[in-house]
Amino acid sequence: MEDLNQSNYSLSASRPEEEPTEEFSNPLPRAVLRMNSHVLLDGEWSFAHDVEDKGLEEDWALEHTYAHKAQWPGSVEAHLAEVRGQHDGATWHDKIVVWYEREFTLPEIAEPQPRSLIQLTFGACGYETRVWLNGKLLKTIEGEEVHYGEYTSFSYELDAENLHLVNRLTVRIVDTMDAETPRGKQESHVYKRGGIWYQTYTGAVRSVWLETVERNRLRSRVGVVSVVEDQLVRFNLTLRIHDAGDYVIRLQVFDPTTTDRTTPLASSDFPVHLEPGQWQQRVVLEVPGAELWSPEAPNRYRLVAQLIDHDGYAAPIETLFGLRKVESRGRFVYLNNQPTYLDGILYQPGTATLEEMQRHMHAMKALGCNLVRVHIAGVDPRIYNLADELGLLLWVEVPSPHSSTARSRENHRAELLRLVTLSETHPSIIIWSLYNEDWGAQDIATNPETRKYIIETYQFMQIAYPQFLVVDNDGWHHVSYTGRLKSDLLTAHLYTPDLERWKELLDRLVGGEMEGTAAFPLVVGDPFFYRRQVPLVVSEWGGFGFSDYGGPADAEARTNSIRAFKQELRQRPIAGDVYTQATNIEDERNGLIDPHTGELSVPAGLLASRLMERLD
Repeated sequence: MEDLNQSNYSLSASRPEEEPTEEFSNPLPRAVLRMNSHVLLDGEWSFAHDVEDKGLEEDWALEHTYAHKAQWPGSVEAHLAEVRGQHDGATWHDKIVVWYEREFTLPEIAEPQPRSLIQLTFGACGYETRVWLNGKLLKTIEGEEVHYGEYTSFSYELDAENLHLVNRLTVRIVDTMDAETPRGKQESHVYKRGGIWYQTYTGAVRSVWLETVERNRLRSRVGVVSVVEDQLVRFNLTLRIHDAGDYVIRLQVFDPTTTDRTTPLASSDFPVHLEPGQWQQRVVLEVPGAELWSPEAPNRYRLVAQLIDHDGYAAPIETLFGLRKVESRGRFVYLNNQPTYLDGILYQPGTATLEEMQRHMHAMKALGCNLVRVHIAGVDPRIYNLADELGLLLWVEVPSPHSSTARSRENHRAELLRLVTLSETHPSIIIWSLYNEDWGAQDIATNPETRKYIIETYQFMQIAYPQFLVVDNDGWHHVSYTGRLKSDLLTAHLYTPDLERWKELLDRLVGGEMEGTAAFPLVVGDPFFYRRQVPLVVSEWGGFGFSDYGGPADAEARTNSIRAFKQELRQRPIAGDVYTQATNIEDERNGLIDPHTGELSVPAGLLASRLMERLD
């Protein structure tokens, strides 16, 4: 078997050898590292707005004269504004079709061999994407001629017979204001821009790159499910196989704080016979004496996973992971079997850059938060990596459609599966929301089909992804079936600037009043009787800078209100709260953090609860 420190092959256009590298550097927007080099295709691309949507009919992928240039990554909105000479961001209001094209020189493979191929990956692009190489339409590894979704990565294996010394890459992107597609808080035909609804931000939004990969390999996605009592870690692996045969999956776990890559803390081999295709495989490894991951001690370990063929050739990947357990039991959320109060903040990154999001994460930690609710947005996976490192718990959500139909539910489920498949590596992610405030599920109170879909999706998540808690519809209108809540948390959105009214709402909430506290009844479906059998979380409150809520606008008054409101929360049997919100974004002016610099406008530690020896 080859030495693990040696790349199997690399691209000649990779990072210069003299440039220092970190022990675990991750320049690409994904959680899992592949030890081979990459070539970014970011930069200037040719650009065209297909106003009449005639590019397919006229075969623009074969030949077209592009009149404009655009920087990738970037949004369609910004690119169209540049073409039109606009600077206000207003660009389209129905359907948009755009084309991008660039040439690239075929990178030299340092050690060419029949085991390798070149893979093209889009970090995120969409909502509807087609890709051509030298005029030939490509299919994703999953076999899609059209890739749907705009929040997660997708890849193409490039056929050597279609590669030339100089190659032409063509991309067609389509998006619409269709309310049945997952949009989050971007405007649609249902919800127009303004107030809490933001302008669209779509298209070539994340990096695109080439890399050499093995024909038979582990893909860059690793699921982690740990049971802290038995120190067993369940790894969910995805294998990509071109050549049938007998293989060995080898797992090795190392202490990431040392440079010792020869003495693993745990190791095991798993022999498998594999046929061509893509396969899922769960393997289990005991990590004796492993320290758990938590906000107070975000301990992580390095996993090196290899797929070894019958000749002993190893195709490795690696990632960092943590052992942690989260449960919803009675009144509390338990992390590693310890009741943990969730000091949360609502985070809407909007069009923030990676560097700005990194500043935001550090600032939210400085505010005293142990939980960040990433609000119905798909973010760069490196933000999840940072949360793992900082010890920030994450509550993530599926970007919602804006209408409730059979098609919107199909799109919602597809988006959920894309997101969760690529994020189950991270110990920081503990909660998933399916919907928020009925967006995309407006008929939840009256349509049994909508409730049936939510119930089935909740039950699926419980079985397939037991490492997460799941919230069915955050804020109100949780689904009850035979008196059992189909949500691991009972959540409520409560907004008032008046402290006495706040106390009244909280008392009614903890007293089990399911109506008259939030904007709508908290539970729909079968009758549900709250007796503190499920953790109660006030998952949105505050908004003191938003004029519609009538709250104080200056920093001192806001600080005093937050402190007083937070104190009332902690005096009641509530499992956690989420202050609204981290940064200003468009018309919402609730932020405590400067969106560009990351500086706080209120005292550090303001959202932290005191550590309690015992919750009662």
